[in-house]
Amino acid sequence: METLDPIKHLTIPVSGMSCASCAVSVESMLKHTPGVQDANVNYANQSVRIDFDPAIASLDKLDEVLQEIGYGLIIEEDEEAGLAQQEETQKRQYKALKTKTVWAGLLSVPIVLIGMVWMNLPYGNFIMLILSLVVLSVFGRSFFTNAIAQAKNGKANMDSLVALSTGIAFIFSTFNTFFPEFWLSRGLEPHVYFEAAAVIIFFILLGKLLEERAKSNTSQALKKLMGLQPKTVRVMRMGMAIEIPIREIQKNDEVVIKSGERIPVDGLVTSGHSYVDESLMTGEPIPAEKKEGERVYAGTINQTGSFNFSAQKIGKHTVLAQIIKTVQAAQGSKAPVQKLVDKIAGIFVPVVMGIAILAFVAWMILGGDNALTHAMLAAVSVLVIACPCALGLATPTAIMVGVGKGAEHNILIRDADSLENTYKVDSIILDKTGTLTEGKPKVTDWKWAEAATDKNLHLDAIQALENRSEHPLAQAIVQYIDSKTELHATHYETVSGSGIVGEVGLHRYLIGTSPYLQAEGVVPDKALQQEAERLQAGAKTVVSIAVDGEHIAIAAIADQLKATSVEAVARLRHLGLEVYMLTGDNPQTAAAVAAEVGITNYQAEVKPDDKMNFVKQLQQKGKIVAMVGDGINDSQALAQADVSIAMGKGSDIAMDVAKLTLITSDLLVLPKAIRLSKQTVRTIRQNLFWAFIYNLIGIPVAAGILYPINGFLLDPMIAGAAMALSSVSVVTNSLRLKAMKL
Repeated sequence: METLDPIKHLTIPVSGMSCASCAVSVESMLKHTPGVQDANVNYANQSVRIDFDPAIASLDKLDEVLQEIGYGLIIEEDEEAGLAQQEETQKRQYKALKTKTVWAGLLSVPIVLIGMVWMNLPYGNFIMLILSLVVLSVFGRSFFTNAIAQAKNGKANMDSLVALSTGIAFIFSTFNTFFPEFWLSRGLEPHVYFEAAAVIIFFILLGKLLEERAKSNTSQALKKLMGLQPKTVRVMRMGMAIEIPIREIQKNDEVVIKSGERIPVDGLVTSGHSYVDESLMTGEPIPAEKKEGERVYAGTINQTGSFNFSAQKIGKHTVLAQIIKTVQAAQGSKAPVQKLVDKIAGIFVPVVMGIAILAFVAWMILGGDNALTHAMLAAVSVLVIACPCALGLATPTAIMVGVGKGAEHNILIRDADSLENTYKVDSIILDKTGTLTEGKPKVTDWKWAEAATDKNLHLDAIQALENRSEHPLAQAIVQYIDSKTELHATHYETVSGSGIVGEVGLHRYLIGTSPYLQAEGVVPDKALQQEAERLQAGAKTVVSIAVDGEHIAIAAIADQLKATSVEAVARLRHLGLEVYMLTGDNPQTAAAVAAEVGITNYQAEVKPDDKMNFVKQLQQKGKIVAMVGDGINDSQALAQADVSIAMGKGSDIAMDVAKLTLITSDLLVLPKAIRLSKQTVRTIRQNLFWAFIYNLIGIPVAAGILYPINGFLLDPMIAGAAMALSSVSVVTNSLRLKAMKL
């Protein structure tokens, strides 16, 4: 007998996380809670996937567990409401963090000036004490409260380092301010380090502000995807059309869709006729004709006609819902570099404290007459010089400069994760429509029969007829003719899937496919027929035109390549990348476009999940894959890819899912984005290297390792200067990015 699985699997927003080690703390606390089988925190989108037994562990209980260490679960029955609440919480936190950063910076300026320039200012130490106390207790208070909460549970993070270093510097400086004679009686200067404590708080707040700005829109993609589904739906009940909430729709309900409405669920057309904009599913700009028996999909937009359809897939089973689920699962991975930094910070605190204690004890035993003085100076120097400021600034300053430079070149970079992965990309996938091509069908060729006369008159008449058609190919012809003369059709009829027939003045026109014209008794012009075959071999759609039974012209329509596509592909290949093209278009068109831009690896007639599966196939071969797209149909593949890149003139969803966005249709920006990301991540690694080296060398020197050799004992003031210098070196190295060429 089959048993039901009692375990619930939920993805819930988490509040209060400020670094990757916070995610580790949340995971650890939840995993050790009775009833929880597994917990996986996604720091980038601030959520946790929990597998738990509701009979043992309730969501309220899990929330209480996290509240003990300063975090919490955002519990809402409606997933969209939960995301909305999470977004509102993030906005409030960002606004508060911005205020703290600004005020901490403003108050740090006079502290630094007094400490470094006006050192003999009367009561200068007391002024610095008061100002730095405000910075630490008001604007830096969260560092201390979080550090205490972590310590209660035997854990440590970047907040612990900040609280420890600034707290020690402040306490030591306060002691020296009130009891300077303690040092003066021993022949030493009672230095203070208020400026170090205040500036550390400011810089770390600034780093967190930059990080929060990068993460602030992580929930927007899901919110917008969910917003594509209407809140209500019109269905036929008892022979009448009534409006009901979308959650009440049932399978096989007959849904009524009018002009301009968004389709609520997946289904099959039962009556009526229209064209539906399915670009979010197919990526193709030409609306699809819908008649009886055709499939329609949730989130797509009906155009001018109206129809009824039978609901087949509802709720979480629609194609749109599956896209949402895929994006939710794949979006927002942790930045590998910052993850390493936070892991090191977790053990860095006890190591530094241990070294400080060891240094104190060693000096008390071996220091001779000045043992206490040297022991205090060594211990304090270790704690001051071990400030994590350089570590905290290494990533955000490089990102800030890189993002600024990218903006100048129409490149938006989302976060360090995308930069780290782009550095290793060896394969790049390009969507065709809207990425390699313009995304707008245009008439590329117009050929007249040799016997054709009155061409201008015919052009005016053709425009009059095509103006009455809803088909995108007809609009392409209208835009091509662009005549100011207004003629009126006395008769007009659409032949579904074939073309149109109409009368203008004394002439009868047939416009459509060659088989349609032949079925109407039109004998093809041999020269035009040969030209049509040549154009079709070039993957162009050919429309034939006849007047009074005579074949007079053909028009070839195609979605043209962007002017820079060929050069962009060549530059990508020059960078050593394998370039692939995926498209929902037919194989003939795909082959022609691929050949024209110089791509040998391509696939045609692919659906959204096919694109995602293709990305997976490359990843399974060990490839680091970048996906470039512009439509919602690309969002699954974008979410699955190691690096996702959206064209800025594409859909909002593609841009929200993507880690890099190109705010232009110029594909030449794409290789620039690749080079910029490589330069930026290289700078981040340089910053981290120097930050670590600084601590590896500085801490032993501060402890007094050189004293037995040359009598050198590091003064805490020099330790503070070294700390500041480490931060300056990191920022200066980041600023070098501005001078690098893309």
